[in-house]
Amino acid sequence: MSTTPTAPRPALLLLAYLAFVSLGLPDGLLGVGWPSIRTAFGVPTEAVGVLLTVGAAGYLTSSVLAGFTLARLGVGRLLAGSTLLAGSTLTGYALSPGLTLMIGCAFLLGIGSGAIDSGLNAYAAGAFGPRHMNWMHAFFGLGVAAGPLIMTVAVSVGPGWRWGYAVVAAAQLALAVAFALTVRAWRDRGATAPSTTATVAPVAVPPAGSGPAAPVAAAVVEGGREPGVVGGPVGGAAPAGPPAGLAPAGPPATVPIAQTLRLPAVWLGALAFVAYVGIEAAAGLWAFLLLTEGRGLGPTAAGLCVSAYWGSLFVGRLVQGVGAERLGAARVLRGSLVGMAVGAALIALPAPVWVAVAGLVVLGFAAAPVFPLLTLTTADRVGAAHADRTIGLQIGASSLGVSAIPAGIGVLLSRISVEALGPALLLLALGLIALHAAAVRRPAGGAGPAVAG
Repeated sequence: MSTTPTAPRPALLLLAYLAFVSLGLPDGLLGVGWPSIRTAFGVPTEAVGVLLTVGAAGYLTSSVLAGFTLARLGVGRLLAGSTLLAGSTLTGYALSPGLTLMIGCAFLLGIGSGAIDSGLNAYAAGAFGPRHMNWMHAFFGLGVAAGPLIMTVAVSVGPGWRWGYAVVAAAQLALAVAFALTVRAWRDRGATAPSTTATVAPVAVPPAGSGPAAPVAAAVVEGGREPGVVGGPVGGAAPAGPPAGLAPAGPPATVPIAQTLRLPAVWLGALAFVAYVGIEAAAGLWAFLLLTEGRGLGPTAAGLCVSAYWGSLFVGRLVQGVGAERLGAARVLRGSLVGMAVGAALIALPAPVWVAVAGLVVLGFAAAPVFPLLTLTTADRVGAAHADRTIGLQIGASSLGVSAIPAGIGVLLSRISVEALGPALLLLALGLIALHAAAVRRPAGGAGPAVAG
């Protein structure tokens, strides 16, 4: 039985927002800091792919195990321990004498980030309600936008890239102390959560056929790796009940796993998530290198431009979330996909640097609602009976996109030219449009009519 969540405590709400800012900060640091890091360690450009892959593996491992750790530690202790681990590993980044130690720290940072993400999503889904859930995820974008600014100051007018990580490490350790001091408050608040399903199910990708679809998305998405943000109904708590005058629909009928996996829309949707997350992550990671080495922009100005990209993603999530409610998710999603292609085309043009910067801003703003809207419309593409399994597959696929695609583009930049970034992003954006268009064409025998967006 569900109940309406009470107003969240302001102190816990503030901590949740700060925690999601902290999740985004390390992602924003790497893009600006990597040219200095690779020079200091004497490694090629594409070596960043190892960091991304190992970090994604740690994050995925932590997310899957979050249900086990939450049940034994509780939300407060999990958040305190995870932020302590994240702060310690970022300190390891700052002190690393070579890439090998940094790679080990990347795995531990992924574990800490995944646990923070899963723990907060589990708590917020039952305690904060849809509005604060949406805003909490939007603050991830604010953290990613602040990261390049911190690193730009460190490498341009400060003592170097190590201090950029040191500053963020100090912030994480301070946050760990705050979580430790509020362990009891998190425990007490968790006792009033709406239901067992709302507080436990969201913490990990469930086995096929188990659990509701929406909490799955809320649990695994963020971690900076989607950086796409779950918002609205997908990331919020389960509704208290059906609209007045309607009988409860009940859970969708269980269908064999093989039947779900035979649907083309399932695999097309998973590939769409790979492409989207890859575009978002690759643009943020490699834009600094393009603007400095390819277009002749100074490091300080380039760092500000990368922050503008992530900032446009943050603003777009706030603005276009309202637009999706008024215009419909399907319409906004189609427009956003086209906007991503336009932004990528501007980056690819052999034009003055301001055109590439404008392309980054357009790309970020257009990409903002794509991840949550793709998740929100999953049932429209595959049917309600297949939605939970499909969302789990899509979220898992996004982990591949955040590591493999930026790493692959790094190889292109190293072997061809930094100017290959724009064309690569454009091809991915066009591929994403094609994948989405193919996925919305329901196969014969699909699970019912699509819901209008």
